[in-house]
Amino acid sequence: MSTSIHLSPGQVAASLALVVLAAAISFWQRADLERDIGIATVRSFIQLTAIGYAIKLIFEADTLWLVFGLLAVMVLFGALTARARAKKVPGAFWPLLIALAVAGVTTLGLVVALGVFEPTARYLVPVGGMVIGNAMTASAVALNRLGDEMAESRGKIEATLALGATAQEAAAPTVRRALRSGMIALIDSTKTTGVIFFPGTMVGMLLAGANPTDAVRLQLILLYALLGSVAIAGLVATGLAYRNFFTPAQQLREPGA
Repeated sequence: MSTSIHLSPGQVAASLALVVLAAAISFWQRADLERDIGIATVRSFIQLTAIGYAIKLIFEADTLWLVFGLLAVMVLFGALTARARAKKVPGAFWPLLIALAVAGVTTLGLVVALGVFEPTARYLVPVGGMVIGNAMTASAVALNRLGDEMAESRGKIEATLALGATAQEAAAPTVRRALRSGMIALIDSTKTTGVIFFPGTMVGMLLAGANPTDAVRLQLILLYALLGSVAIAGLVATGLAYRNFFTPAQQLREPGA
């Protein structure tokens, strides 16, 4: 069976008909999403084209330093993007940056150490991108929920502190709910994999002509890697970020302070 798939620019252009359809539905229903759809389409084309050429150069060079450099850039931009979604969390950038870095290093380090993937650019770049991307989404959702929960639970937290609890003890229920919010989406999608939908990696391999059992095995490996990375990123992000709501004396800071 064929192990590669070749698509022409004309075929890619033809698929824009679906983008036009999405914009038309938005216009028809007055959802006011046409501009966002257009921006998303243009950005995706530019970004994916640029990263495609960058990955090609990295594959050809086959140098791990370039791989680490690309993954570091992904972590940096992931933290910046997630920070924009966690506006209610003071100083969210550094917890996010550390969380994404720890999740990426730990997950990739484990799959390489266990012999699942070889330490080469062809494996580390795509898997690293998936790991960091999902960790970014989970961390952003968790910190967004953490900010809302801390604002809504101020009275309860202050009462707990007044009774002699530490900041960690007072914030523990809020941190748990935030962590759950960050992880639950991937957990639910993993539960329904193969029943309600087929994940992108598996679909891509099947379209390329790969053996279905090989496609399933690779998809399972990636799903388990993503679950681990999301759990690590959510734990580190919430575990560091909640501290920014308290003073060194373990008092709850005023909103906006």
